[in-house]
Amino acid sequence: MDQDRIKGSATDIGGKMKDATGGLLGDSKTQAEGKADQAKGQLQNAYGSAKDTVREGADTLGTQVDGLIKERPVVALLGAVSVGYVLARVMHR
Repeated sequence: MDQDRIKGSATDIGGKMKDATGGLLGDSKTQAEGKADQAKGQLQNAYGSAKDTVREGADTLGTQVDGLIKERPVVALLGAVSVGYVLARVMHR
């Protein structure tokens, strides 16, 4: 789990507590700060979740490439050479 998800969840919970405290005390400023903290925490949690998703996708792709290299080294070599050629052509322009 990404650190941003943990921090975001903590900020969200803290915001909920602050919102509730402001509501009980009739303090609209504290209540508004609590709502802002909740929104900030939810955004940070979503950012961490997106990072986790990308990381998992990269791990899966890496595993697939590793399997291809081990099972079909000639095909993998030809693919790498092709990608290198295309990149060289694009960068040369």
